[in-house]
Amino acid sequence: MKIIDWYILKRFLVTFLFTLLILIPIAIAIDVSEKIDNFLEHPNLGLNEVLSDYYFNFIIYYTNTFMPLALFIAVILFTSKLSNNTEIIAITNAKVSFTRFMYPYFIGATLITILSLGMNHYVVPNSSKVRKAFEKKYINNSKQINELKYVSDFSLQLTDSTYIYIRSFNTENNVGNDFNSETYNGLELISKLSADRLSYNNKDSIFTLNRWRKRLVYKDKDSIFSGSKMDTIFNFTPKDLIYKSAFAQEMPSNELVAFINISKKRGVKNLNAYLVELYKRTSLPIASYILTIIAVALAFRKRRGGTGVNLAVGVGIMFLYVFFMKVGEVLGSVAGVNSLSYVWIPNILFGLIAIYLYFHARK
Repeated sequence: MKIIDWYILKRFLVTFLFTLLILIPIAIAIDVSEKIDNFLEHPNLGLNEVLSDYYFNFIIYYTNTFMPLALFIAVILFTSKLSNNTEIIAITNAKVSFTRFMYPYFIGATLITILSLGMNHYVVPNSSKVRKAFEKKYINNSKQINELKYVSDFSLQLTDSTYIYIRSFNTENNVGNDFNSETYNGLELISKLSADRLSYNNKDSIFTLNRWRKRLVYKDKDSIFSGSKMDTIFNFTPKDLIYKSAFAQEMPSNELVAFINISKKRGVKNLNAYLVELYKRTSLPIASYILTIIAVALAFRKRRGGTGVNLAVGVGIMFLYVFFMKVGEVLGSVAGVNSLSYVWIPNILFGLIAIYLYFHARK
């Protein structure tokens, strides 16, 4: 690399870190103002626990969230400064093409993309487990807790021939009511197991059925058995009953992929919320390249109004990207749609804008 490449790359990374160091404290200050009452409601909650369990993981989450915005703002800021100081004019007079000028930017974008991919797929999900456990214990209101605590009218396909149905289940004490398990041979019912009450023992992974009834279906007759209590094993756990997109954020990508595959085999019909979470962990880091091209193309030429105009246009484009990204996530979570295409729509649209601006800047 030439001296000018090291110079641009250094400015790229330093401005990026500086922008993050501005955004993160603002996010922390807003969050403290919103949650200070929740912290004070728990006299046994110490400052060390708040900092280590909550705000340490809060910083990890929002650092990863703000990376695309920080990257975009950083590139516009220091490229505009290069342009206003006529440094870019000197570079172009030295017969350096716009494509060659972009090399150090792509190196910087690659470093940030690799970092963001690692954080998205592994670091942030593990961090979110600790942060969300803290929120559940000290911050979430009773309505939010109850939504996570109770599951009602739940059905699940355990194998190609076995289905279960539970009227209600408490995931906190692992106790449910009105349990049914049906086994089929093709379309024919061959057995049905019912119980008024179902409980799960975490220690030995055994389900206990209270007031159970079992029916075996034959061609010419049925056999019915019953009892007050029976211990048995099923191919699911209470964790499998909770299908909420928020839990996808707590799974590293290898666990999330395994969970999606198992859920597909069990006949869960709508897993798009989980697929959206999986796909955006890759699409958002890749957007670093697109946003870098757009930012450099906008700030490459010196214009009236200087950095302020470039920054205003850039921030507007960034918020449009965020808007399309959120719309894509919502639409991609709807049952029956192709989640991958909706998640990548913002990158495709703004990729086309980046290509147009790139060729326009080359002229």
